[in-house]
Amino acid sequence: MRWTLKPKPDSLKVAQLASSLGVEAPVASLLVQRGIETFEEAKKFFRPSLDDLHDPFLMKDMDLAIERIERAIATNENILVYGDYDVDGTTSVALISSWLKTFYPNVATYIPDRYDEGYGVSYKGIDFAADNDMSLIIALDCGIKAIEKVAYATGKGIDFIICDHHRPGAEIPKAVAILDPKREDCKYPYKELCGCGVGFKLMQAWIQKEGKTIDVLLPYLDLVATAIGADIVPITGENRILAYHGLRVINIAPRQGFKAILEQVKKETLTITDVVFIIAPRINAAGRMKHGLHAVNLLVEENEETAKAFAAEIETYNSERRDTDKVITVEALAQIEELQEQDRFTTVVYNESWHKGVIGIVASRLTETYYRPTLVFTKSGEKLAASARSVRDFDVYDALEACKEYIEQFGGHKYAAGLTLLESQYEDFKQKFEDVVAGSIDSRLLTPEILIDEEIDLEDITPKFHRILKQFAPFGPGNMTPVFLTRNLKDCGFGKCVGGDDLHLKCRLKQGNKPAAIDAIGFNLGPKLNVIGPGSTFKAVYTIDENEWNGNISLQLKLKDVSA
Repeated sequence: MRWTLKPKPDSLKVAQLASSLGVEAPVASLLVQRGIETFEEAKKFFRPSLDDLHDPFLMKDMDLAIERIERAIATNENILVYGDYDVDGTTSVALISSWLKTFYPNVATYIPDRYDEGYGVSYKGIDFAADNDMSLIIALDCGIKAIEKVAYATGKGIDFIICDHHRPGAEIPKAVAILDPKREDCKYPYKELCGCGVGFKLMQAWIQKEGKTIDVLLPYLDLVATAIGADIVPITGENRILAYHGLRVINIAPRQGFKAILEQVKKETLTITDVVFIIAPRINAAGRMKHGLHAVNLLVEENEETAKAFAAEIETYNSERRDTDKVITVEALAQIEELQEQDRFTTVVYNESWHKGVIGIVASRLTETYYRPTLVFTKSGEKLAASARSVRDFDVYDALEACKEYIEQFGGHKYAAGLTLLESQYEDFKQKFEDVVAGSIDSRLLTPEILIDEEIDLEDITPKFHRILKQFAPFGPGNMTPVFLTRNLKDCGFGKCVGGDDLHLKCRLKQGNKPAAIDAIGFNLGPKLNVIGPGSTFKAVYTIDENEWNGNISLQLKLKDVSA
């Protein structure tokens, strides 16, 4: 692991902020690092307010989108709410369809089949709209590259409103309205919304025009928070406000679908991390193993018993997904070993029988193992489909752009993308991708990095310090859980390996000759027991956590790494 200590922020700014807030310097330093330098900025950070959301009409085409929906309602048109099959897409469809249905009945939903139709807007979906006399499609979390599909729909008398957050290509579709903050001609102040977030802005624009307050949309924010967490967008600016309030809805008044999921896993208070690792995989499992509409049905269901039945069904899909991804990961690792490709700059594997629904998860696992930009391919009809994942600070989307001569279709983000290509192009593409990455990546990026916020002493870790740290949540990209470095540590003599195969490290630490000591746990750090052995002095990087045992709650360090 590479340890990188962030530069120290300006000491004068830290001192001024510490004084105005009445907090210790380590807290003020963390805030200044996050761009928070005044009392007012700190207040907005610690108390995110819906009043601080931007005017939705700052988004390009928002006025056109609202006008088109108004016209559809005035002339009694049928509206189809269309979205992708992942968490962002299914929560978006649940969000917009359930909201529209509160004041307009002629609304249907559509999620493309991952295997039959693939990602994004499909001809089959447009034909479904045409066959059912639907003249307006609201596409969510997809559509920004659907130039031919939108033209096809126009020929059938169907209009499109696109709510997307993916990067546009050189040309954009000729839709009635395209809401995408990443459009070059869009001056919207916040560029990092997820698809569900863009859908929420559409709702905000509607109620604003109606003269209603934002509070009427509060019950929908649980869906937006789930999409923000699952889509790994930065939890800064508007995303932080939406995630903060959405989490409160999940914890105080969850919709029946969430309640049913949480009852199965016996979890009460949820953090954004819990949303990512508990709720999101289950919503995703429907689209991976069966069909994304199962997830939408669960999310919009209002009857408690029906929601429980849907959640039980989705739990089955999630178990199947876990089993499948374990098997494929083992096969993919074996393929890399067999081809002796561990020393390449990229990891690219292919098996025509691998389940298309889990190749993204497998790509993430391979990235964790070899820490290389990774592609996992499988057969999809007559073509090959792949999921791409990247390492920190390397833009895999740009790398794919440089290989587009071999690609049929691709889309995505800096760290995750999807693509299809002809089987005959696979070997040429694989070599080109390796060449592009080898020629452009900084070799340091191929070693996992621990970014350290600041160096502190153990005596700085007080209950008050931790209480304030907890208010930095929700955590995520752009606002990660603070990571600390402490030097001159010794184990109090209790250090040992725990867990199956002695995988984990458990110890009690003190600093120098100071009497204060604190418990620590290091998951997967069992092999480093010798570093903290008797008489050894070492340094550690860690986050601060709470440990509950027999009803007692105490602070502990969650070790990320230790070094002599």
